[in-house]
Amino acid sequence: MVDFRSLTLKQLRALTTTVEQGTVTAAAKSLHLTPPAVTTQLKLLEKNIGAAIFERGSEGFVPTEIGQEILAAAEMIENRLRLARERVEALVSGATGTVVVGVVSTGKYFAPFIIAGFQKAFPNIRVKLSIGNREEVIAALERDEFDLAIMGRPPATVEVERAMLGDHPHVLIAPPDHRLAGDPHILAEDLLKERFLAREPGSGTRLLMERFLDRISHGRNFEVVEMGTNETIKQAVMAGLGLAIISAHTCHSELTEGKLAALQFAGLPLVRQWYLIRRSDHPPNKATEIFQSFLLENRENYIPRV
Repeated sequence: MVDFRSLTLKQLRALTTTVEQGTVTAAAKSLHLTPPAVTTQLKLLEKNIGAAIFERGSEGFVPTEIGQEILAAAEMIENRLRLARERVEALVSGATGTVVVGVVSTGKYFAPFIIAGFQKAFPNIRVKLSIGNREEVIAALERDEFDLAIMGRPPATVEVERAMLGDHPHVLIAPPDHRLAGDPHILAEDLLKERFLAREPGSGTRLLMERFLDRISHGRNFEVVEMGTNETIKQAVMAGLGLAIISAHTCHSELTEGKLAALQFAGLPLVRQWYLIRRSDHPPNKATEIFQSFLLENRENYIPRV
């Protein structure tokens, strides 16, 4: 019989650390325990679960399907404890609260200015900023790790409240000496001869680019080369390795300085929206309410116009 009432943090940490380290001896060293103590915690955990939670293989301790479920639960518990510790530390240090804000990577070009402006107005509220790609931000929202998130299209997997912050235009960029730069009559055939540079699958910008190319290609193939960051994409476009659809906020400086050119094509730029997202399944803390009000009142000062 499964008895979750008897599960303890010691048991869960024994499991996660043993899987991470590969051996009980290494896990014991990491946890500052003896190997027999770790073994005891693992046996108690299996007894409470009523089934095997890992198998010993050539690569160490491999969790079973049941073990994977327990590991996922353990990770969520550790994340919630970490957030609680940070918030308690902020309160103990004399701050009036704390707010954790997640931002998709495209927003890193303006999000720090939002935080700086807020901290100047409310120095006693602690703000933690976390940057990630769209999938990472959504996963963190699902785990309830963020008080607020700044992103484009709201996730479908989490019930949220959203407030629009402003336009988020995406442009098709090329090196300034590209054959299509300055051409007001670019055809779809012209673009489909080009190589396109893009972020990893799951990125909001990647999805937007693929939808655009699907629309103009009518089922024909187009070449896409994956690159890790927006900065890498910009440098690669400058070097002539291909074209890219990218946030205008990401490349505003390069366009202004003439290092990149925005190509003219029907339907471009692709304009989406920035949203401030909050989970709707529980009320916000006071610090979150203050941050949300500050940003919505000052959104025009922080969302770039390009």
